[in-house]
Amino acid sequence: MSPDMIYFMKVNAAILFFYAFYRLFFYSDTFFRLRRTTLIGLLLVAVVYPLPDFSGWMKEINTVTEAATVYSTMLPEVIVSAGKTTAAAPDGWLLQSAFLLYLAGVAVLGIRFAVQLGSILLLSVQCKTARINGVYVHLLNHPAGPFSFFHLIFIHLPSHTEQEVDEILTHEMTHVRQWHSLDVILSELLCTLFWVNPFVWLLKREVRQNLEYLADQTVLLSGHDRKSYQFHLLGLANQKATANLYNSFNVLPLKNRIRMMNKKRSHQIGRTKYLLFVPLAALLLMVNNLETVARVTTLPSDIQPTDSVMPEVVVVGYGSADAKPAVPANDNQKKTVQKNEPKIMKDTPPREYNGEKVFTKVDQMPSFPGGDAALLQYIARSIKYPVESQKAGNQGRVIASFTVDKEGNIAQLELVRGIEPLLDAEALRVLSLMPKWTPGVHKGKAVNVRYTVPITFRLQ
Repeated sequence: MSPDMIYFMKVNAAILFFYAFYRLFFYSDTFFRLRRTTLIGLLLVAVVYPLPDFSGWMKEINTVTEAATVYSTMLPEVIVSAGKTTAAAPDGWLLQSAFLLYLAGVAVLGIRFAVQLGSILLLSVQCKTARINGVYVHLLNHPAGPFSFFHLIFIHLPSHTEQEVDEILTHEMTHVRQWHSLDVILSELLCTLFWVNPFVWLLKREVRQNLEYLADQTVLLSGHDRKSYQFHLLGLANQKATANLYNSFNVLPLKNRIRMMNKKRSHQIGRTKYLLFVPLAALLLMVNNLETVARVTTLPSDIQPTDSVMPEVVVVGYGSADAKPAVPANDNQKKTVQKNEPKIMKDTPPREYNGEKVFTKVDQMPSFPGGDAALLQYIARSIKYPVESQKAGNQGRVIASFTVDKEGNIAQLELVRGIEPLLDAEALRVLSLMPKWTPGVHKGKAVNVRYTVPITFRLQ
């Protein structure tokens, strides 16, 4: 699976988790400022948490390393059994079709976002301005609900009494002063990028609704009558919206806004529950890095952990193992045995190829035709567990390394750690027959990149 797809899935999983967390702990209280901070924090952490890499620090902690060892048993595998092949990755055409559908959705929502933004800016140019109670407003030429977008406030004066105008300005100036439009833009952008996730739309609704709670609270604290203000809101309930990007005075659902205005204020001790967000964010960061630590702990110490260490391929055969223990895939799996100790073939990877540097991490990693899913399928289809090795009870992990040169060719194919000649040769054979890759790119230039592939031969 490509890094972009992994990132996409992690963000969507976090959004789902955060929405459940928000509904469970914060949905019904009246700490609207804290709720606003928490909602924005949830959205930002969901997008950012997959990016930081703390694996180097985490692997020094014994407890984390032990947890990573357990977690590594759950990492995805491609299983190739004798006479039958099972690949964990879906077909490439299906992934490509889903990706194109996703891009189409992003394009449609992106265009809608741009149109709505343009309509507000165009309206600000077309409308006349006036100064009311010390506030500059744009005067709408037709009946419509009042709204604001950043410092722009729009209102149709003939539709409101003087008292109502005062309530509207107090409400909209709260949006302006507290920069509520930033929250709206952020939630809209996330809905555009992750539109397939229904929970991002639910979080967007919570963001918008909480901003209205904040503005309503300010209106009531400024001395306006609660009942008359609520009747004013009900009178504007059927006003047509000009766009969805702005902070609207009469945003729906009004039932929730009126309920919150009439609700008794939450006890101050309830603020402490918002501290739960801090360990939750820290836990997500740790779990995100746990996979990296897990992959590193399953590799020998002489293999450096980089982005170029590929997911492990497991080849299953049938036979009996009755000799010395081999190197297992991880400590939690049952002990396997083989007749020869593992052979370390290469201590350090080559640093040059054709007189040019060989990288292990670049801006754009090389890619197999069809992506990582196609690569795993290729290995699963091509590799065979030698019958002689199955009969002899030989099993364990072969670790091979190769360079994808700047032309996309496979070069410098070597064993980093071997088991026995037949298994070593089979692993190298399959890797040597790989088609041409798309080369890696670093600082705008195609470069040589080193890859490491662990392949485990396991007897049942």
